[in-house]
Formats: sequence, structure tokens, C-alpha cells
Amino acid sequence: MAKLLYGCGLRLMECVRVRVQDLDMRRDPRSEVTRRHVFESGLQKALKVAVNKAGITKRASCHTFRHSFATHLLENGVNIRVVQELMGHADIKATEIYTHVMEKDIPAVSSPLDHLLKADS
Repeated sequence: MAKLLYGCGLRLMECVRVRVQDLDMRRDPRSEVTRRHVFESGLQKALKVAVNKAGITKRASCHTFRHSFATHLLENGVNIRVVQELMGHADIKATEIYTHVMEKDIPAVSSPLDHLLKADS
């Protein structure tokens, strides 16, 4: 479920409400067990245990995966309007929140003119 939260940018309740028939269970070679009910508190408790076991001191929650999903997309050059749509935000301001935590590599940014000059040579 944590992989769904991060890999799809789901909210906790969106993840919990995924139904078995929504998934292709043949892609899970690790288990032939079908689990039908999961409560959000179970996932939250499992995450808390994992965070403590990993020695992470910063506050983390299931929603942290959603934030990481959006931030990493933006860091990888995905257009903010695409991220806005994936996140389901009606207002771009909600998506812009993720830009303040992005790693900024200002020296690595090149001018569009540089690209044109390289193409001419």
C-alpha cells in the first residue's frame, strides 16, 4: 500500500478504498492471498513502526508519500500542469506548494540560447 501511496500519489483514503477487483492480482508473485479489508489506522500504524525502525526523526505520515510523489515528478521535469492534473488539484496554487521543497540545481540550468548555439555547431 505504501508503494501505491508513493507510486500513484494517492491520498490515504483513496488507497484504502482500492478494491481487489481494481487490481490485477496476477502481478503479485509474492503471495496468493487475497486480502479484502484494510483500515486506514492499520496502514498508519505500520508506517509509524517503519519510520521508527528506520531511525527517521522527521515527522512522516501516509500523506508524505503523496508529497514525495509530486515533488519528485517536478524535480524530474514533469510540467506543473501535468502534476496538477495527476494530483487532482483544481487550483495550481495547491500544486505550487511542492515547488518550495524541490532540490534546486541552479548552476545546472542552461539558457535556451545555449541549446540553439549547440544545434548550429
